Amino acid sequence: MATKYHNLSEYDPTKVPSAENMRFGIVVSEWNENITGKLLDGAVSTLKANGAKEENIHVMYVPGSFELTFGANQMIKHGEVDAVITLGCVVRGDTPHFDYVCMGATQGITELNANGNVPVIYGLITTNNMEQAEDRAGGKLGNKGDECAICAIKMIDFVWRLKK
Repeated sequence: MATKYHNLSEYDPTKVPSAENMRFGIVVSEWNENITGKLLDGAVSTLKANGAKEENIHVMYVPGSFELTFGANQMIKHGEVDAVITLGCVVRGDTPHFDYVCMGATQGITELNANGNVPVIYGLITTNNMEQAEDRAGGKLGNKGDECAICAIKMIDFVWRLKK
């Protein structure tokens, strides 16, 4: 969704199911920790605000955004979670490294979603500069972590409703 038209932290609480019995995994990139730490804070606080219990929120760290796919896959295999939120930040530099990392992480997360039974939420911020990242990590455009938490809750509910 375009942040130009929507604040990442705004949502209608009447359209969010209770997260009281849901279990969440969160995989966070250590790279650009000044941003990913804020994304994590947003995700955790939003999960708790919607009923998630502290003991049902499991946070693990990976070195960089490219490793988010592996981390999410391992959390699904070993974490007994209903959804995994991936949080990372890649800022464009002077080399094609940005493109490779973003493409690899995006493709990997997409593959986990297409072939798995546990929703993996895409919380990778890809920006041209650090200011844009800060705007999306609690700045003027809200917090992508909040948006990812709401998405995780809704996707777990989606899966649970299909199983009824």
